[in-house]
Amino acid sequence: MESHSAFFTSRNPSQVSLVNLPRNLLLAYQSIGVVYGDLSTSPLYVFTSTFKGKLENHQNADAVMGVFSLIFWTLTLIPLLKYIVIVLSADDNGEGGTFALYSLLCRHARFSLLPNQQAADEELSTYRYGNTAPIAASSPLKRFLDKHKRLRTALLLLVLVGASMVIGDGVLTPAISVLSSVSGLQVAERKLTDSELVLLACIILVGLFALQHYGTHKVAVLFAPVVCIWLLSMFAVGLYNIVRWNPKVVYALSPYHVIKFFKDTGRDGWIALGGVLLCITGTEAMFADLGHFTAFSIRLAFGCFIYPCLVVQYMGQAAFLSKNLSSISTSFYDSIPSPVFWPVFVIATLAAIVGSQAVITATFSIVKQCHALGCFPRVKVVHTSKHIYGQIYIPEINWILMILTLAITIGFRDTTMIGNAYGLACMSVMFITTCLMTLVIIFVWQHGILAAPFLLFFGFIEGVYLSAALMKVPQGGWVPIMLSFIFMIVMFVWHYGTRRKYSFDLHNKVSLKWILGLGPSLGIVRVPGIGLIYSELATGVPAIFSHFVTNLPAFHKVLVFVCVKSVPVPYVSPEERFLIGRICPRPYRMYRCIVRYGYKDIPRDDGDFENLLIKSIAEFIQMEAVEPQLSGSEVSSYDGRMAVISTRSAQSNSSLMVSEQDLSEVIETVQSSKSQTLQSLRSAYDDESLNIRQRRVRFQLPESPAMDPEVREELLDLIEAKEAGVAYIMGHSYVKARRSSSFLKKLAIDIGYSFLRKNCRGPAVALNIPHISLIEVGMIYYV
Repeated sequence: MESHSAFFTSRNPSQVSLVNLPRNLLLAYQSIGVVYGDLSTSPLYVFTSTFKGKLENHQNADAVMGVFSLIFWTLTLIPLLKYIVIVLSADDNGEGGTFALYSLLCRHARFSLLPNQQAADEELSTYRYGNTAPIAASSPLKRFLDKHKRLRTALLLLVLVGASMVIGDGVLTPAISVLSSVSGLQVAERKLTDSELVLLACIILVGLFALQHYGTHKVAVLFAPVVCIWLLSMFAVGLYNIVRWNPKVVYALSPYHVIKFFKDTGRDGWIALGGVLLCITGTEAMFADLGHFTAFSIRLAFGCFIYPCLVVQYMGQAAFLSKNLSSISTSFYDSIPSPVFWPVFVIATLAAIVGSQAVITATFSIVKQCHALGCFPRVKVVHTSKHIYGQIYIPEINWILMILTLAITIGFRDTTMIGNAYGLACMSVMFITTCLMTLVIIFVWQHGILAAPFLLFFGFIEGVYLSAALMKVPQGGWVPIMLSFIFMIVMFVWHYGTRRKYSFDLHNKVSLKWILGLGPSLGIVRVPGIGLIYSELATGVPAIFSHFVTNLPAFHKVLVFVCVKSVPVPYVSPEERFLIGRICPRPYRMYRCIVRYGYKDIPRDDGDFENLLIKSIAEFIQMEAVEPQLSGSEVSSYDGRMAVISTRSAQSNSSLMVSEQDLSEVIETVQSSKSQTLQSLRSAYDDESLNIRQRRVRFQLPESPAMDPEVREELLDLIEAKEAGVAYIMGHSYVKARRSSSFLKKLAIDIGYSFLRKNCRGPAVALNIPHISLIEVGMIYYV
C-alpha cells in the first residue's frame, strides 16, 4: 500500500537561476509535447467554426481581419496574461489544476468537507505550503462563509462541475482533433465522402483508446518532437501566407479591428465568439500539468515558442482568407502550399493524436483526484510505468470515453457542432478557475484589494465568451452540459452516500469504557495472530468491532485499527505517511494506524504493507517508552494520542532483526501440509500473488539487557502474532435510507448509491487486501 515516492521531491517552481536554466530548458522542451498538444491543434478548426452560422452573412476581408484581431487578443489576455503571469503562481506544492486551488482553500480557509480530518494533518510538511499567515477572523467574507456552511458544499459542487467539464473534454478533444486533421483528405481527394472520412476518424480513435493500457511512457519521447515539428510547420506556412497574400494583415493586431468587427456584425459577431474561443482550448493544461514541470519552464515554452507560432499561423490564415473568401470552410488545408501539403497533413494527424492522448491521460488523473476527495466511485487504477510517476490507466473510464467519443463523432459528423460543445466545456472550466483563483487571492495570498479587479476583468471577458457559447446549446452545446450533469449526479450521489455512511459510523462508535470494562481479554478468547480492522474512523472504535465480538467468541491477540484516508495536500512523503497510536492500556494490545495519502498520491501494492506496519508499531512501542507524553493514565488519553512514524526510519532504526525466506521455501512448506484444502487455497493464492510477493519476512528480537521488560514482552507478543498470521477484517455494509426519509433521499441512497456500490470495485480490492486473509462483517447502515 506504500505509494511510489520517487517523484516526491522538494519543488519550488518559482526558483529561477542560471544553475537551473539547462534543466528548465529541457523541461520546457518536454512540456511542448505534453502540455501544448491540444492548444497547438486549434488552428485546424478555429476560422471554419467561427464563420459557420450567423457569420456566414459577413464573409468579407474586414470580418476576417476582425476575427484574427479577436483571436490575437484572446490569446494574449487569457493564456498569456491570466495563466502565464498570474494563475501559474497559485501552485500547491508545485501542483496545479482545479483541485490544487480547492486544496489550498481547504487548508487556508477551512473549506474542507473531507471526513476524518485531524489536527495532526496540519503538521504535514506540505500542508502549510506558501503563505503561512493566519486568516483574519474578522474578515467579513470569512465570517459570512463560516455562518453559511452550505456555501462549502456549493464550493465543492463548483469544483465538481469543473471536473465534470474536464472529463467532457476527454470525450470531445479526440473527436474534434482527429476529425479535423483527417478532413484534409477531402481537400486533396474530392471524391472522399463524409461517411468515409468519419469511418477513418473512428478507426484512428478506436486504435488510440485501445492502446491506452500500454501507457504513454514508451511513445512520450516522440510527443515533443511531433508537436515541435507541427508548430514550426505552422509558423513557416503562416509566414509564407503573410508574405504571399496580404502583408497588411499585421495592422489587424490593433484592437481597432475588434471594435470595427462588432460595429459591422452586431449580435452575429457576439454569437461568433463561440467559435473564436476555440483558439484557447487546451489552455487549462498549462496549469493542470504544472506538477510534471515547473512554472518557469511552462512560461518559457509558451512565451518564446508556442505563442509566436500560433500568432503567426492565425495571421497567415487571415492573410490567405482575406484574398480567398471561398476557402473559409477548409481554410487551414487550403492555405497550405501544394508542395508541402502531404507532409503537413501527416504531421497534423500525429499532432492531433498527441493532443488527444494528453487530454485522455489528464482525464484519468482527474478521476483519480475526484476519488481521493470521496467524490467518485472506486475504480481500477493501473500503473503503466515503473519509472514515471503519475502514469496511470483506468480501464472503465477509458472504454466509457471511447464509446462516448465514437458516438459524438458518428452522431455529429461535423467539426463545427463538436466545436460548439468543446468551446462551452473549455470556457466553463476557465470561468470556474477564475472564481477559485479569486478566493485564493483573498484567503491564501491575502491580497483582497487585487481580487476584485482580477474577478471583474477576467470574469467579464470569460463571461462574454461563455454567454456566446451558451447561445450554441441547440447546435451541439448541449453535449457537455448533459455529460457534466451525468457525471455530477454520479459524483454527488457517491459523495452524499459516503458522508452519510461515515456519519453513521461516527455516531455509533463503541464506548472505550465498555471495552475497558471487559478487561484485557475483552471477555473472549484472544487467539494468536494480528487482526487488522479497517474503518474510515480516525478516532474511536467502529461498530463492526462490537458486532464481531458479540457474535464470535474469539478475537486476535493483537488488534490494529487501520484507517486509510486522504488529506487535502497533493503528496504525503513516506516519512509522514503513518500515524501510530494506542487504544486502551498496554495489556490490551490494541493499536491504531492511520495511513495518509494526498489527492495525487497513487498507492502501490508492493506486498510490503504488513511488514511496514509491524516495524512502525514496534518503533512506536519503543518511542512510547522513552517519551512519556505519548502515554497517559486517563481513559480519554487512550485514544487520540498519535505519533508520526517514518516508514524509512522504521526500516533503518528498528530494533527488530529481519530475515527473509525465499518464496520457493514457503511453497515447499505449504505442500507438506496435511490439509489438502489449505494446500490448494494457499497454492492458488501464491500463484496469483507471485508477481508482488517474492519473499516472506520473519522478525526476531535481539538480546538487549537495557530494554524495559514490559517493552520486550510487548514486542515479543507482536512478533509471535505476526508469525501466527494476519487477518483483515472489514465491514460488508448495506446502506439504506430510513423509512422516515424524504423521497429524494431514498432515491439517492437506496437506488443511486446502492447501484454505484454494487458496480464499482469493492473496498478490499481497492486497498489491495489479500482475499484469502479477508474476514467481512455484515452491517446494515440506516442513514
